[in-house]
Amino acid sequence: MGNSLKAIVAFVPADECQKYLLEDLEEMPVDKMVDLSGRQLRRLPLHICSFRELVKLYLSDNNLNHLPPELEQLQNLQILALDFNNFKALPLVVCTLKHLCILYLGNNKLCSLPLQLRLLQNLKTLWIESNCLQYLPEVVCELRLLKTLHAGSNALRSLPAQLRCLQELRTIWLSGNLLSEFPPVLLDMPFLEVIDVDRNSIRFFPSLAHLPGLKLVIYDHNPCRNAPKVAKGVRRVGRWSEESPEPRKRSGAVIEITLEEKPSLPPAAKPEPE
Repeated sequence: MGNSLKAIVAFVPADECQKYLLEDLEEMPVDKMVDLSGRQLRRLPLHICSFRELVKLYLSDNNLNHLPPELEQLQNLQILALDFNNFKALPLVVCTLKHLCILYLGNNKLCSLPLQLRLLQNLKTLWIESNCLQYLPEVVCELRLLKTLHAGSNALRSLPAQLRCLQELRTIWLSGNLLSEFPPVLLDMPFLEVIDVDRNSIRFFPSLAHLPGLKLVIYDHNPCRNAPKVAKGVRRVGRWSEESPEPRKRSGAVIEITLEEKPSLPPAAKPEPE
C-alpha cells in the first residue's frame, strides 16, 4: 500500500479502514511482536490490546498523541516504541506496564515525564531524544536498573545530582543539548562506559582519568579549550584527540562507532533486552 493511500485511510475512523490498514492482523503473532511503524495511525487499534502475551510493540512513525487505557492489558510487554509521534505528554497507561525493559519516546513533543514513570523498575533502556526537555526529569533517577539513557537533542543545561544513584547506568548520550559545562555528576559515576556530550557549549573539560569503567568519550563540536584527560585505552572523539574525525574525513576515511547502543537505529534493529 502506498504512503498516500495509508494517509487517506488513517483519517477515516471506520473500523473497516483500520482493518485494511493493518492488513487483517487479527490473531496473536507467533513471534509475540507487532510492528505498526509508519502506518500513519492516529489511534491504536483496540484489538491489539487483546494480545496479552505480546512482548514487543512498535508504534514508531505514526500520528499518535494518546493511547487507550486497554493497553494496560499487555502486562508481558518488554519493548514499547512510541518514537516519531505527536505525544505532548507520556500516557500514564504506559507506566502500568511494569515488565517494560526498553522504552522509546524520542522525536515527540515531551516537556516532562510523569512521576508514575518510577513504577517501571525493570526499565533498562530509555530513549527520550529529540523532545522539548529543558531539564532531565528527576524521576529518571529512580529507574534503578537503567543501563542506557539517550537524552540528546533536547535543551538540557544541566543534570540532576541524583543521577549518581543510577549505578547500573553504563551509557549516556547527551549530544545536541545546551550544556555550558561538563555535568559534575558524571565525575561521580565511575561505572560509566560511554559518555557523549557532542554538540554542546562546553568550554572546559575536567579530567576523566579517574573513571575506571570509561571506554569512550565523545566531546566533538564544543568550543572547548582542552581535550578531557582519560585513562590509557579510553577512546576519545573530539578536538586534539587521537580519534578526532576531522582529519580523517579530509583524507577520505570514516570513523564508525560500533557500540550496540549508538543512536539512531530503525525500529527493527533497535536493541533488545539482555
